[in-house]
Amino acid sequence: MKRAPAETDFLVIGAGVAGLRAAIELSSAGRVTVLAKREVTESNTQWAQGGIAAALSDEDEIGLHLQDTLNAGDGLCNAEAVKVLVGEGPERIEELIQWGTEFDRNGTKLAFGREGAHSRSRILHAHGDSTGREIVRALYAKAKTSPSISVCEFEFSTQLQIAGGRVYGASLIDEAGETNQIAASAVLLASGGLGQLYRSTTNPLVATGDGVAMAFRAGAEISDMEFIQFHPTALYLKNAPRFLLSEALRGEGAYLRNSEMLRFMPKYHEMAELAPRDVVARAIVHELEISKMQDPVVYLDLTHLNARHLQERFPRIYSTCLLYNIDITTDLIPIRPAAHYSMGGVRTGLDGRTTLPGLYAAGEAAATGVHGANRLASNSLLEGLVFGARAGKAMRNELQQSNRLPAKTSAPVSARNEADAEKAIREIQDLMWQDAGIVRSGAGLKRTMERIKEIGPALINPQSRRGWEAQNLQLAAALVTRAAFARQESRGAHYRIDFPAHDDVHFCKHSVIRGESVRFE
Repeated sequence: MKRAPAETDFLVIGAGVAGLRAAIELSSAGRVTVLAKREVTESNTQWAQGGIAAALSDEDEIGLHLQDTLNAGDGLCNAEAVKVLVGEGPERIEELIQWGTEFDRNGTKLAFGREGAHSRSRILHAHGDSTGREIVRALYAKAKTSPSISVCEFEFSTQLQIAGGRVYGASLIDEAGETNQIAASAVLLASGGLGQLYRSTTNPLVATGDGVAMAFRAGAEISDMEFIQFHPTALYLKNAPRFLLSEALRGEGAYLRNSEMLRFMPKYHEMAELAPRDVVARAIVHELEISKMQDPVVYLDLTHLNARHLQERFPRIYSTCLLYNIDITTDLIPIRPAAHYSMGGVRTGLDGRTTLPGLYAAGEAAATGVHGANRLASNSLLEGLVFGARAGKAMRNELQQSNRLPAKTSAPVSARNEADAEKAIREIQDLMWQDAGIVRSGAGLKRTMERIKEIGPALINPQSRRGWEAQNLQLAAALVTRAAFARQESRGAHYRIDFPAHDDVHFCKHSVIRGESVRFE
């Protein structure tokens, strides 16, 4: 296994779509070291089923994709960031195709699907429901052709190294628990999301908010952390993981039915099952609340659709559900919402620059404002591609500007028991699900904020990887709840029962946290 070197030109933390695309962009400018927390195959990108959106079909226009994204963002999108996303997206996807990405086709033409809140069929898929996996495969294959790119697996980044107000590297723990440091001209955080904040999530175990936590501890500004997207349809069975059931299922015509077997989405939104995700998730929560079932669920119904087409279009979903004795062509699928995506993260400009010199961020770890208060389906992989490439391009200029220093860290003061870390994580997940989830209130958020703060001191000075994850989750939870408590309105994925309406005068702005303060601008 390749160990991380002590020094490199460019350090990329994260090996998903944003990190790999940035590394490819950087490869002609110097030595690039990409760190994967576990295997390259274990990232949020790998788990992305739905697809990647771009205005490439004959019936589509970039302006329509722009408007759909702005509409889903509920008034809070950074319009310039959205223009970059939809304008540069087609070129980035053409590159993927040139690099060997095998998107699904109808004959020789690309096949485009429809998903919630899109006005056109513009979603590209690969192998039916394994789009993220196929994109990473192609990007990794491309990266391996460059001798200047090194990918190091099982290297967990714990802290950013800073000197003179500038980020110049990171501290690491490898799989065996040994510590190391790596210095670089510039560092990119492409470490993904924080879905493990919640008891029910579609995210892999690695999604513990590491990038946001590292950046905040180093003094970077964090933005829009109150906006957590909950995917409406995750498999809900006892003793089974919350497996994502792609929005593309509803794009193909699947219905949502309540415990009385009635379709319910038409009464909540004119787009019914294809309404924005936040609307669908809250509708499901309401149906669960009024259900007379002891352990209520709602159902995803595909039984009226062509069985062979479903098996071919969604092979991964079909085979996974069969493992739990559910045939999606003949059985109703029990579902509940689950935490899926963070619209917020480390505050950046359009080129990935954070508020700390030498530090960049891209993908789900970053907050460009491109998603506003609610991400449009299948824009996340596109964001990783577009802004990963832009960050890589901007980072090239750091090579001559940086005076790299030898990395150094202080040794941990004390070791913490793994069992203590696990206990803290479970409590954080329960607290966040209960009071900082799909439906929130000021009283619940305040209660959770106070308890999260009390948990903090017990997690100081971690020595193990799991200890660091516990500390990162505690910090991410604090940031989410502080921002959610400060935003006294409902917008997009953030819904307050005590402030159920928009307040554009005070809150049609982005939340920004640095240190102890929360401001809106």
